[in-house]
Amino acid sequence: MRIAIPTDAWHPQVSGVVTKFERIAWELERMGHRVVLITPDRFKTFPCPTYPQIRLALNPRGKVAEILDGFTPDCIHIATEGPIGFAARAYCVKAGYPFTSSYTTRFPEYIRLRFPIPLRISYSVFRWFHGASSGVMVSTPALMQELGRWGFKNLVRWTPGVDTELYSPAAKKLLTDRRPIMMYVGRVAVEKSIEDFLNLDIEGSKYVVGDGPDFARLKARYPEAKFVGYKSGEELAGHYASADVFVFPSRTDTFGLVLLEAMASGVPAAAYPVRGPLDIIRQGETGFMDEDLGRAIREALAIGGGKCREYALSYGWAGSAGQFLDNLAPIRRG
Repeated sequence: MRIAIPTDAWHPQVSGVVTKFERIAWELERMGHRVVLITPDRFKTFPCPTYPQIRLALNPRGKVAEILDGFTPDCIHIATEGPIGFAARAYCVKAGYPFTSSYTTRFPEYIRLRFPIPLRISYSVFRWFHGASSGVMVSTPALMQELGRWGFKNLVRWTPGVDTELYSPAAKKLLTDRRPIMMYVGRVAVEKSIEDFLNLDIEGSKYVVGDGPDFARLKARYPEAKFVGYKSGEELAGHYASADVFVFPSRTDTFGLVLLEAMASGVPAAAYPVRGPLDIIRQGETGFMDEDLGRAIREALAIGGGKCREYALSYGWAGSAGQFLDNLAPIRRG
């Protein structure tokens, strides 16, 4: 089968969405399918307002149509609601082609954190975008229910996986700082609420792994924390394996793939009891959730990582790819 995946999220951007679609394309090709990823590096780009590390395609509509016409896909899955996603949606609607889409990022909440736009207005735009989709792929049942309350239709389940070979308790530990080592991994941006973690008066070493628009400001404001920038591959695995607790202060994630990466590394997680953590963390077994983030960290440290690895092993990328395939909407030509 020939599968086209237009996505605005791609390298050099670092995010769970990029990881998800990079890995799912690899799995699909391993299964014998042909995949074309329509990504911003094929276009002239401009920096995303308030987040210059993200590059957005400039006027991609004509070239998106050209790529799709040349590839003649059997299925089209629109990954994101950016310029490439909108161009692919317009192409499908004009041609009368069914398509699937995915809701991977809480853009209405992200927008509200930066601009005073009511959620109902932002959600109406995203509801319209996905309204033509034959299946809106969502990571958890709880998020499906939440989007249903906002009026979204045709919601289907698609659960991401985790690389349990790369992320492992056996990975080479790279850090020897004062224990416990508390670690955040992800984008360094306002929607991640990293300052909730950095403001805690708690013994040990605090690590922030990642980059983003708030990196320089937070590094200057919190000199006692270790800001090590973006890491990948074995170096990232070594950072995870060195931690005693993974701290996830975000209240806006749809899933939180980094939670699974930490658990695969044998590290319990501490988080707020919100969507994302509620769908992944087993309270008192693989981590702890509390509105008092300091208490969540202390309780998670007491748990240890015994059951974390076992739990993460149930999230395989092969199963995720199979679920993705089952959700696709084939194009029937002629």
